[in-house]
Amino acid sequence: MTAKKTGLIEIRWHGRGGQGAVTSAELLAQAAISEGKYAQAFPSFGPERRGAPVVAFDRIDGQSAIRVRAEIREPDVVLVLDPTLLRVVKVTSGLKDKGILVINTSKSFAEIEKDFGSDWKLALVDATKIAREILGLPIVNTTMLGALLKATGVVKLESLFGPINERFGRIAEKNINSMKRAFEETVVKE
Repeated sequence: MTAKKTGLIEIRWHGRGGQGAVTSAELLAQAAISEGKYAQAFPSFGPERRGAPVVAFDRIDGQSAIRVRAEIREPDVVLVLDPTLLRVVKVTSGLKDKGILVINTSKSFAEIEKDFGSDWKLALVDATKIAREILGLPIVNTTMLGALLKATGVVKLESLFGPINERFGRIAEKNINSMKRAFEETVVKE
């Protein structure tokens, strides 16, 4: 899947404090900018503590500067880093018709559709398993970047290599490998 210059795409990340949702949003924006696109990334915190629900956002536009600075209420894409959030947060709130829901889960499409319906394009990956196997930790932020790119093509996979290398230094290669594997293993259903 190749990234292309497109109009505005708004992405909302759902994770827990310490899982790297904010970091992934920043990495994605840096990759988009490296491709000549306009991008912004920003978090939204409640009580700031490890394990508390965290929301982060990206806006990416391949054609025009982004002037809006408000929280994203009607995203085109929603990513869920922690599957336990599916029971405590309405992750699909505001998700546009024909939007994309990307979930870290070991559940099947049938199980997810039973809980959330089939109003959206759905992308599933067991990012926790991949992260444990490659990184040795259940931190799925860079893994979920691979799932996002498989589902959307919003940027090229290679465009994330530089930002990941800069951010993670000596452990960058593991993070890149985790992202690549998720890209390969993510299953997308229209």
